[in-house]
Amino acid sequence: MKTISVPDMMCENCVKRITKALTDADLKFQVSLADKTVTIDGCDNCLKTAMEELEDLGFTPKAL
Repeated sequence: MKTISVPDMMCENCVKRITKALTDADLKFQVSLADKTVTIDGCDNCLKTAMEELEDLGFTPKAL
C-alpha cells in the first residue's frame, strides 16, 4: 500500500473525479476526503500511474 497526499482535494466532486480516473486506469485504490489521501494497492508503477492521473486532473499529489 502506497499513500499519496492530495492537499487540494476539497469536496465529493473531487473524490468522484479521482475515483473515475483511477478506475479507468485499472488501479486498486481507496480515496479519503477526510485525510485528503489516495492509497494505492500495487507496485511502484501503479503509484506512478496514479500520480500522473492526479496531475492530469489538476491536483498536486505528493507521495508519502
